[in-house]
Amino acid sequence: MNLKVEINKLGEQAIVSVAGEIDAYTAPKLREAIIPLAEEPNPNITINLKNVSYMDSTGLGVFVGLLKSVRKNGGQLNLVELSDRLERLFSITGLSDIIDISSKSEGGVQ
Repeated sequence: MNLKVEINKLGEQAIVSVAGEIDAYTAPKLREAIIPLAEEPNPNITINLKNVSYMDSTGLGVFVGLLKSVRKNGGQLNLVELSDRLERLFSITGLSDIIDISSKSEGGVQ
């Protein structure tokens, strides 16, 4: 159960690259890394999930909490480069209707 979270700031935008599995064991590490970004004024967060091989409901909960915090602080949250499996997971749960999701990389995220 390995998870790597890398955060880069490009001006006002935070680019977060996540790699590994997001589950009950690793979700707290992800939450600890990204929630502070959402608590800044007008956060602009792009999360690249290209290298996430697995996510369970605990991981989805992290993104719901992140979205609530981002919205409370007047910001934007974008998820990019989701695998077909992750896109399907967000779609089935209805989260793709409330979170901006793109299968393509945007804003210089690689």
